Amino acid sequence: MVLTKQRSIIKMTDNNIITAYKANPAAGFKLLLDEYQEKIYWHIRRLVVTHEDAEDVMQETFIKIFKSLDTFRGDSSLATWLYRIATNESIRLLRKQRPETLAQDDDGYTLADKLEASEYVDYGDETAVRFQKAILSLPDKQRIVFNLRYYDELTYEQIANITGDKVNTLKVNYHIAKEKIKTLMINS
Repeated sequence: MVLTKQRSIIKMTDNNIITAYKANPAAGFKLLLDEYQEKIYWHIRRLVVTHEDAEDVMQETFIKIFKSLDTFRGDSSLATWLYRIATNESIRLLRKQRPETLAQDDDGYTLADKLEASEYVDYGDETAVRFQKAILSLPDKQRIVFNLRYYDELTYEQIANITGDKVNTLKVNYHIAKEKIKTLMINS
């Protein structure tokens, strides 16, 4: 009995959230936040690296979600729609930052520089640091696909709904990303 009750609490469905939002936007949005805020934060954090940037992107993401939740058509799951918005907002921030940071640093700017300045990983765990640096060295598309597949354990179909890419393209990007990470882990 307890297990069944616990599952129903944990498994808030998209329909329940949307229905609650239509009945009472504030209460429905709170349900959405309760269900997805932490997952979306860590997805964003893995893309932009610093807590400060992740907080900024989270704020922009959830403002956009709140403003457009009543237009959600259900063509994809609510989760993939949320991830799509968060991914696009993360990419927008990264693109906005790149030109100014490249102009300040003639040697080139990398997300690994941000990693070293943040508390994102345990620097006592050398393997974890090398792993994160390897992920951050990937091109944006490969890094996004790798993070969504590896950390968020999404299917290629779900990732396709988030990124707009074809499943076969995503599989190739994930495979290439894994190989690059392995190579970098071995050679660093």
